[in-house]
Amino acid sequence: MLRRLFSPRSFEREGYRLYGAAVAAARDPLWYARLGVPDTLEGRFDMVCLFTFLVLDRMTEEQAEESRRLAQAVTDAMFADLDQTLRQMGAADTGLARRVRRLYEAFHGRSAAYARALACADDGALAEALSRNVWRSESVVEGAKALAAAVRRARAHLAGQPFAALRRGEITLFSAAEALA
Repeated sequence: MLRRLFSPRSFEREGYRLYGAAVAAARDPLWYARLGVPDTLEGRFDMVCLFTFLVLDRMTEEQAEESRRLAQAVTDAMFADLDQTLRQMGAADTGLARRVRRLYEAFHGRSAAYARALACADDGALAEALSRNVWRSESVVEGAKALAAAVRRARAHLAGQPFAALRRGEITLFSAAEALA
């Protein structure tokens, strides 16, 4: 029992590596410079949500219990990072749990919207969801159309990556330059 209590959680290291790849992709300056993604805390959070969603979405294609545990490890890594970031920004411990819960709800709401939009054949619904979440606009923003097309290409690229590589924490995400080409 003690070994289980003090041993690393299942896929913890791999979850951090996959989440780190999502964050690196979300921070690519071209998203902000070429598409006009707001270079704010909110805009960066939304891009991290988007790329983390894409990583988690890839795992839903797998039926193995391992994919569920790996997806949980990525989610745990994301919210541990957000918790740490809020602490570094000076958030008080008393309100921290509430703030992290709001971020968790925002992430899951965005993930559900992106999943519904990706189920549609065209990019219109996805561009609407991205406009609403990333640009905070009720009308479709021009940059959201380009981002929607890039998301579809990135999703197809991820679908071709073997789950065995994901289990090792290895993933290749499109750079913004590749996705926007």
